[in-house]
Amino acid sequence: MNLDDAYANAAYIPDAARFPEIWQAEAEAFRQKALSAGGVSYGAGERQAMDLFLPDGDPKGLMVFVHGGYWLRFDRSYWSHLANGALARGWAVAMPSYDLCPSVGIQEITAQIAKAVEVAAGRVAGPICLAGHSAGGHLVSRMAMPGVLPEDVAARLRHVMPISPVTDLRPLMQTSMNADLKITDTVAQAESPVLGEPLDVPVTVWVGGDERPAFLDQARWLAEAWGSGHVVAEGMHHFDVIAPLADPESEMVACLLAEGT
Repeated sequence: MNLDDAYANAAYIPDAARFPEIWQAEAEAFRQKALSAGGVSYGAGERQAMDLFLPDGDPKGLMVFVHGGYWLRFDRSYWSHLANGALARGWAVAMPSYDLCPSVGIQEITAQIAKAVEVAAGRVAGPICLAGHSAGGHLVSRMAMPGVLPEDVAARLRHVMPISPVTDLRPLMQTSMNADLKITDTVAQAESPVLGEPLDVPVTVWVGGDERPAFLDQARWLAEAWGSGHVVAEGMHHFDVIAPLADPESEMVACLLAEGT
């Protein structure tokens, strides 16, 4: 059985091809006005770098956003505007790029994101909130599992929000993407959050109500496996479900930062 259609998002979103152009334009406009520490390196590779956006005054804490793209595409330059919600509420925001498959495997990307979070945490004091979209949702879920982040960094986690995440990698072995992803049974077992236990950290799985059934399933599977929060945002699809991160008054940002806890 081939699951390419089940995991195809753009084919089911009107004007899907326009979204990357919109993201890039909004991200560039945001970077023109935001205070940023620029490209902060967290590793040896060119893509092992992140932008760190800083609020006026001392940050309340650190929010890290990890982008998606099936571990195959995009970089941090598409998403800068999504920092606005947390930044406007006084949080520093780190947005890392990472190496892409097939030049590295998913397990190496997980390790890179763990290092990015560690380096950002060394620059910004206080609690840490993680959000990630799609493949990035997988990656932040992995940060919420034992042994991935250093213990002192993991102890600072306040909230983890996987947005439209891929949480069970086994179905992707039945897609043509796996020619580049190179997911094996061993990789799927090690890298699928639904097959492991979480840290004692609040987790809210967020997904759009108009997403492909496969992504609704992937979100539900993690929420059930981990006993976590589960929000289905009605009327949102895979490409616009992350838009509320740019709005400091949105329910998504309020939930992510959990400032009342």
